[in-house]
Amino acid sequence: MRTWLANAWSLSCRLTKFGVAATVFTLLTAASALAQEAGGEAGLKLPDLSQVTFLGLDGHKLLLFGIVICVFGLIFGLVIYTRLKNLPVHKSMRDISELIYETCKTYLITQGKFLMILWVFIAVVIVLYFGWLAPVHPTAVTLPIILVFSLVGIAGSYGVAWFGIRVNTFANSRTAFASLRGKPYPIYHTPLEAGMSIGMMLISVELLMMLFILLFVPGDYAGPCFIGFAIGESLGAAALRIAGGIFTKIADIGSDLMKIVFKIKEDDARNPGVIADCTGDNAGDSVGPSADGFETYGVTGVALITFILLAVKDPTLQIQLLVWIFVMRIVMLIASAAAYFINGFIAKARYGNADKMNYEAPLTSLVWITSFVSIALTYVISSLIIPTLGGDPSQWWKLATIISCGTLAGALIPELVKVFTSTESRHVKEVVTSAEEGGASLGILSGFVAGNFSAYYIGLAMVLLMSAGYLISTLGLETQMLAPAVFAFGLVAFGFLGMGPVTIAVDSYGPVTDNAQSVYELSQIEGRPGIKEDIEKNFGFKPDFENAKYQLEKGDGSGNTFKATAKPVLIGTAVVGATTMVFGIIMLLENKFGGVITKLSIVQPEIILGLIMGGSVIYWFTGASCQAVVTGAYRAVVYIKENMKLDAATASDKDSKEVVRICTVYAQKGMMCSP
Repeated sequence: MRTWLANAWSLSCRLTKFGVAATVFTLLTAASALAQEAGGEAGLKLPDLSQVTFLGLDGHKLLLFGIVICVFGLIFGLVIYTRLKNLPVHKSMRDISELIYETCKTYLITQGKFLMILWVFIAVVIVLYFGWLAPVHPTAVTLPIILVFSLVGIAGSYGVAWFGIRVNTFANSRTAFASLRGKPYPIYHTPLEAGMSIGMMLISVELLMMLFILLFVPGDYAGPCFIGFAIGESLGAAALRIAGGIFTKIADIGSDLMKIVFKIKEDDARNPGVIADCTGDNAGDSVGPSADGFETYGVTGVALITFILLAVKDPTLQIQLLVWIFVMRIVMLIASAAAYFINGFIAKARYGNADKMNYEAPLTSLVWITSFVSIALTYVISSLIIPTLGGDPSQWWKLATIISCGTLAGALIPELVKVFTSTESRHVKEVVTSAEEGGASLGILSGFVAGNFSAYYIGLAMVLLMSAGYLISTLGLETQMLAPAVFAFGLVAFGFLGMGPVTIAVDSYGPVTDNAQSVYELSQIEGRPGIKEDIEKNFGFKPDFENAKYQLEKGDGSGNTFKATAKPVLIGTAVVGATTMVFGIIMLLENKFGGVITKLSIVQPEIILGLIMGGSVIYWFTGASCQAVVTGAYRAVVYIKENMKLDAATASDKDSKEVVRICTVYAQKGMMCSP
């Protein structure tokens, strides 16, 4: 019941995130009227970063060091990838994880074809807008740049997603096998390693691409590159995140219905829907957040760059802020890696040889250590990079404090979520009691109670931290730019991303622990003749099957909890970013045309009608996505009933792949039916 409620809440988060992403994309387009030249953001020109000196180096040379850090981040991810691949694993478990990967490939290939179809439609819109409605001269150069970089953005989201699935499908079987030793630490450490590999790879690739545009593309053409890149990664994230979320629910429900129809256990190897469910765990809870984090990290950066170029008139100040923001991004990457090693040292010393452990404890300490390290480095580096900003020697600590509000939110929000989702939470125990005493209906209602309370406190925390950022922005920032509060909101969103690799790591932790349980059951390792002697001979230890299942269950519980804690951080970034764009556009329109704010009053009939229409859209999308889940699950069930062979030991690879294909197609239909 707890997993079902977590999954339902997770889908609602995805729907909200999609709406916010669509809003940001729309607002970026609408903001084109504010650009200094025709073509909106694509017409913006970046200043020469080498004109301002930082720590004895000009801005261009300083950011070149960022590329080196990104390369180290990529190496970090690849080293863990190789280590996971080479961990010991029994053939029976490795075969299951490879089957899951094969079905994941079916999902990704189908999604890749879908993305190319979507891109064709978007390309037509790009050509019409930037080639005719708001041309950026010379269009013969800028149009191809936008189109090419939109493909680069899609490739980035898609590539990171594929890497994440490959890492996870190595880690799930290795985690399942490590559980046979009966020690809890490897069950915690292996999934976290996989998640950290994905997180470091994701942020490093994203930052490397943006630094390449910033440093090596001529300033006149950087605008088209950034806007094309943002469009592409938004498109990739929308398909992989939303369709992936719908896919997960189709596969989950389809697989569970088979348990009722055939009266079989949850992870019965004869049910091809089980493999599809494992694929869904990766598609919805790993690929989706990875692509989503890639998009959020990039689009938030593009929004801040756009705002700085539009709202700040002094070229020197523009350069200072641009260099400072990218240095902060580099520092946050270093902070996440440092915190991971610090926390790893502490966790291994404390739990390395323990027979029991609280799986949530080291994950919680990782989040908080990362937050503290990131905040400390934010103040130190800000004082060195911008000791004086626009002639004001106090702005460095004010801007650092605003970013720290977002970074603190990245640690505080998970704590608020855990109150309602942790296995030790009073609310979770109430849900269990309700389900046991009052059945499924009362259990679900009790879960909704906990979910609504948690959403309220998350929103309250965001409002308080954004308010703190706003108050600090009133302390002199208004003399240096238009709408300083808008910039403050953008920096809070930026701070949310300060723990990017760690946020992705704890989010990806859940799918690995979930899959590890399934791999254990599907491998049927306990029932294999002579398996104890086989493992002792080839791997040097005696397996403890009962304790292994118990530890995997505990690990899955912590995975469900931290999946729920990471998603609000990513969603919160998008929400605050959208707020930044909304108010930024309002303030800049007011500055450009005058009289705009009075026309945006709630008493205006157009505003009232727009609010009602906007609020209605989410219900249409909810209906379309739920319809896709119902129809897709039905089609999957029909196929499974016709092809499931109860006299076979396991389902065939062909049937598993076909179920994945059916789920993917209906997930795409659900996304396309949305407005």
